[in-house]
Amino acid sequence: MNFAPTAAARGRHDNSRERVVLVGVSTRAQDPATTAQHLAELERLAFSAGAEVAGVLVQNRTTFDPATLLGQGKVLELAELCEANNADKIVFDDDLSPGQAKRLEELTQRFILDRSGLILDIFARQARTREAKLQVEIAQLEYLIPRLTKMWAHLERQGGGIGTLGPGETQLETDRRIARTRLAKLRRELADLETSRSEQGKRRRSDAFSVALAGYTNAGKSTLLNSLTGAKVLAQDRLFSTLDATTRKLWVGEGAPECTLSDTVGFIRKLPHHLVASFRSTLRVVDEADLVLHLVDGSDKFRDEEMRVARDLLDELCGDTVPRIVVFNKADLLDGPDRESMAIHFPHALSVSASTREGFDTLRAAIHQEAMSWKRSRTAKADKQLEQAVENLDWNAA
Repeated sequence: MNFAPTAAARGRHDNSRERVVLVGVSTRAQDPATTAQHLAELERLAFSAGAEVAGVLVQNRTTFDPATLLGQGKVLELAELCEANNADKIVFDDDLSPGQAKRLEELTQRFILDRSGLILDIFARQARTREAKLQVEIAQLEYLIPRLTKMWAHLERQGGGIGTLGPGETQLETDRRIARTRLAKLRRELADLETSRSEQGKRRRSDAFSVALAGYTNAGKSTLLNSLTGAKVLAQDRLFSTLDATTRKLWVGEGAPECTLSDTVGFIRKLPHHLVASFRSTLRVVDEADLVLHLVDGSDKFRDEEMRVARDLLDELCGDTVPRIVVFNKADLLDGPDRESMAIHFPHALSVSASTREGFDTLRAAIHQEAMSWKRSRTAKADKQLEQAVENLDWNAA
């Protein structure tokens, strides 16, 4: 089954962008509606990577074909679709093994990329700080080393982008050895940087109540950070516009301790595991926070699944040790019935609009309450430590 690009994709036609065909497979484990939902997100990812979607192909199968994911007949149809739509590359929504990618490339005569590779391209484009660039390059190398046949040029494109092709297959084993050596060096450099950042962070936050913004990508975390703190961090309507953790001071009310608010990299479904591992230091902001604001795009039609994806990743990162508040953003885009339904189904969640500042007083009050509880707990702990120290002095004097 073939589909044309969405209206949004047609509306942003750009001759300077590379043309790609997206591919999804519906199986017993994933129904057609879910596949369509994932492909809509894949289209946004492709646009963020600098591509234009020329077509979409979907196949319904009981299970994936072990050789090509689709089956050879459908692969030939895919090649014809690319030829008819002048598409240079093919992007699969599901991850491909190195063998599958090589076979598909031979059959279609097109450059093959899967969702993980596409996300890595976007991350490479968006990385700004030294830490983010190290994390991205580590994840790229871990992804590419087993795929080193005609993809070596990926290792050289520090700027990322979907449009770079490799020079071909040359000195494969030498290339792999060089890549592994480079990977080991990058890991050491990142470990040193993480140690330095950790020590700096401990000194900075010793007396501050730290709040972390976390949630699905494009939920509006950067916009909320800007609106609450007056920061001027990049906020774009595209996936993964922010990779580096940004921290600003946050005022929540009289009597509260000093508070900080940190923006973090967004989550996404099917996020490559090696990418999560590489970005541990950035995501550690969530684990070390005193409060996590789980931000959700309340207007997104796939809201519930996006909440689940973010919740599962938060559980993996920090378990239930850090208090969380669910905050629905973009309330200004909801009508009355939608707001009522949300209030019924999520009675403990808050609702705000980062663009209009609706609900900010309630949000600040909720953070203030958590901060005051944290302050009382720290005071009680300090008093107990002081009492224990006095007892020890008395005992030693006796």
